[in-house]
Amino acid sequence: MGGTGLDLRVAATTAVAVVIEFGGAELIVGDDDGRQVSGGFVVGLPLTATRIRTRHAECVEVRLSPIQAHALLGVAATDLGQGVVPLDELWGSQVQRLRERLAAARSWEERFALTTSFLAQRDRPTRTLDPEVIAAWHHILASGGQVKVGELAESLGWSRKRLWARFESQIGLTPKRAAMLVRFRCAVVGLLAGRPAADVAAVCGYTDQAHLSRDMAIFADRTPGALHAGNLPVIALERYRAWGTFFQSPGRPIGR
Repeated sequence: MGGTGLDLRVAATTAVAVVIEFGGAELIVGDDDGRQVSGGFVVGLPLTATRIRTRHAECVEVRLSPIQAHALLGVAATDLGQGVVPLDELWGSQVQRLRERLAAARSWEERFALTTSFLAQRDRPTRTLDPEVIAAWHHILASGGQVKVGELAESLGWSRKRLWARFESQIGLTPKRAAMLVRFRCAVVGLLAGRPAADVAAVCGYTDQAHLSRDMAIFADRTPGALHAGNLPVIALERYRAWGTFFQSPGRPIGR
């Protein structure tokens, strides 16, 4: 994202977002009052829509799966919480040097390469989650969120209580909430493709259209009818398209 002002309401997502600002402007993140953040921020797996504003948006955004985030950020999902963590609290002066290099870069390709290199240097393969938690996360994704927690736990050889506790401590959400988010993102893709809300509800595992509407209100603060390509700004459409390739290219920086 670069060169223009920004006032964007971002729906809940299944990715941990890292936003690195390099233009010197403050980002205001949160509710209408907002929290001013300089230099960028990380946000875990929020359960509600987040508003992001700035007078001049110049930044690179990276989306990480919770599994990647654990290895790259050096903090557990529970430590990130569902709010905003300024980047300097995670990376100190190192992120300032990255911001300077991003500002001096001549192209987005160069900025992406700089960001990818920066993150690669912070990758610690020894920071691993339980194999059962990783398997549960991938199963929830593969099923489109249409999974029963009890059956999932049984398939992993764990009790429902153990899966619930370990998953929440390492991913940052309960398995049930994670499944709700995955179903929601499935619905977003369908609605933006212009499919009728009733068809989207059926395909994505909702009991009915009213069930879909309730989740849309929770995660996006919008109705299904309002979540249509013609009603969204260009930057929002670009972010949704990038999310559509998230599972094929996890951890790839995006920008404009």
